[in-house]
Formats: sequence, C-alpha cells, structure tokens
Amino acid sequence: MNLVWKLLRQHISVPQFIGFFFANLFGMIIVLLAFQFYRDVLPVFTADDSFMKADYLIMSKKIGTASTISGRTNTFNNSDIIDVSGQQFVKKVGKFTSTEYKVDASMGINGTSVLNSELFFESVPDDFVDVPLKDWRYKTDDATVPIILPRTYITMYNFGFAQSHSLPKISEGLVGMIDFNIFIHGNGHQKHYKGKVIGFSSRLNTILVPQAFMDWSNEYYAPNNKSNPNRLIVEVKNPADEHITKYIEKKGYEVEDDKLDAEKTTYFLKMMVSMVMVIGLVISILSFYILMLSIYLLVQKNSSKLENLLLIGYSPGKVARSYQMLTIGLNIAVLIIAWVILFFIRDYYMGVIETLFPEIEDGSMLPAIGVGLVLFLLVTVMNLFTIRRKIMRIWWRKD
Repeated sequence: MNLVWKLLRQHISVPQFIGFFFANLFGMIIVLLAFQFYRDVLPVFTADDSFMKADYLIMSKKIGTASTISGRTNTFNNSDIIDVSGQQFVKKVGKFTSTEYKVDASMGINGTSVLNSELFFESVPDDFVDVPLKDWRYKTDDATVPIILPRTYITMYNFGFAQSHSLPKISEGLVGMIDFNIFIHGNGHQKHYKGKVIGFSSRLNTILVPQAFMDWSNEYYAPNNKSNPNRLIVEVKNPADEHITKYIEKKGYEVEDDKLDAEKTTYFLKMMVSMVMVIGLVISILSFYILMLSIYLLVQKNSSKLENLLLIGYSPGKVARSYQMLTIGLNIAVLIIAWVILFFIRDYYMGVIETLFPEIEDGSMLPAIGVGLVLFLLVTVMNLFTIRRKIMRIWWRKD
C-alpha cells in the first residue's frame, strides 16, 4: 500500500484534481440548491387559503369602456343570481355584501400606528368561510368584531413599514399583536368597535367580517340604503370543468383566477428548476469525466510499475484501493462543503421569503441532504468501478 501511495504522490496532477474538486462542488451546489429552493418556494404558490373553501370562484361583471360611458351597472340582480345558481356545475352561490355606511379604521402594531383610513367591509355567507364557529361569531351589541384581513396588508407591513421602522414582523401565528379599531357612523349613530384579527386571506382582496355583523350593522346604520352585490362567490363541483369557461365568456363575466395563475407559476417554476438541475448534473458529469481522465492518465503513466506490484503479490484490490480512497475523500469533501454552503444560502433567502410571506412554514433540508447522499453514492460507485476495471485490465495484460 505504501508503494502505491508513493506512486500517487510522485505523479499526481494537483491542478487536475483541483479542477475536478471545484467542478464537482459547483455541480453539486447547483443541483442541491435548485432542489431545495423549489421545495421552499412551492408552498407560496400552491398553499390553499386557510380561511376559504377550496372549490369556489369569485365572479364579477366586466367593466369596459362601453359600460362606463352608458352608465350600465356592474351589479348582479336577482335574475342574474338565479341564472348562475341554475348552472349544472354550480353547487351553491353566495353574495358579497358591502357596508352601506361610513367606516373609519386604524391599525396599530405594539402601540405603533400603521394605518388610519376610511375603509369598507364585505361579508360572504358563513358557509364559505372555513373557520371555527366560535371564532367567526357576532352577537348584537358585541363591542368586538372578528375580521379577516387581506394578506397583502401584512406583506406591505412586514416588507415596508416594519423594516424601515425597526418593528417586529408579524406572522399568522402572531395576529394578537395587531390592534384594529373601527369607528362607524350612520343614521345618526356612531360607535367604536374593536376588530379582532383572526387571520389573513390570500384569495380575497377585501376586509371580511361575519355575515351576522354585516346584516345587523347595515340595518342599524343605513336602513334605507340597499344595493345589489357586485361580486358573487360560487362553489363549483369541479373548477376545471370546461362549461365554466364557456358560461363566463357567454355572459361577459370575469373570474378571479388566482388558482389558474398559481398553477401556471408552479409549472414554470418546475420547468426552470428542472433546467437548472440538468445544468448542475451536466457539470457533475463533466467533473466525473475530469477525475476519470486524470486517474486513467495516472494509472496509464504508472502501468508498468503497477504491473510489477501485481507480479510480486499485490492483489488488484489492494493496488486499486489507494486510488479509490483518493476519490472517496474528494467526494466526501465536496458533499460536506456543498451542504454547508447550501445551509448558509438557504438561511439568507428564507429570511427574505419569510418577510414577504410570514405565514409560510419553515421546511426541512433533509430531502436535499438525501439528494446529496444519492449523488455522492452514485458518483463514488462509478469512480470505484472505473478504477477497479482499469487495474483489472492491467492484471489481465489487456493494456
């Protein structure tokens, strides 16, 4: 064994092995980073809204130049609602109800005011809101109103206001830190209410309150104001049903197709990650070729000396072992360094992702570690087999 190591040290090409090391490291990092980034980012596009039923559409009438000039309304009347309800792909239909009175609201975080504005609320039937009844309940004369905020509110706060004012960032689990005050005026009445934020919705760009509160407050603060809904929430049997698209086009309606957008984004994300991983694999294959070429030239250069070692009693396995241990050592070093670099890169980009999407769960690196181990074993086995085969060819006098 010592003689073989001496041959290695005397004739090894350091630049070639350094080139293999960095090429293999670069390829390994690209593959692992692409795989891990895909797993970490995918929930942003595929996670369902935790407060809304899954198979529903939000339907509205198109607002075009002609309708604006003619003054044609974009609300749904009773006949429109009956027509939608009668479609074969529809399970049930609910109306968006808006406030008919004036609402002023202020929002604060830990005593710091971040919003003071005139707002409006909307509600949908409770059947379409997937939260426990005890959290989504309002009784007449209650001073606290449950609300669901658009997730864009908390994203703007975390990414803009909180960062510039050195305030704590808010996740979905820390909604208790939000102080929401509501001031309602109408019909000669005014009152202050406390808003209890129970969560955030990524599918609705409106502030949602319970239907019971909306019905009571409209009757109390604006009894003479009645308006038709300008949006419908429709639960369907199958969101992919082609009849839905045909009906919407025929009636001139619009659908907030966030699900479709998410599917498109996910598809392109998969395609981009696949391309990056292929590039990483190609680099890893090229680095494997560089190593094999280096070892082949090294063995070829010392073939007569290795043949002599075999003739004086060294077994092919013993002669090959030194070369195999060298490749295993290099591959282990590449794998460990790739894991360390991946850890620090992931720690950086997860900080950005969690700032933009505080509700996202922190995933695990275990799948990426597993992929690294699989690549390590695959490359190492190929290295060992190739070296063993070359030594056996010398043993069989086939060179």
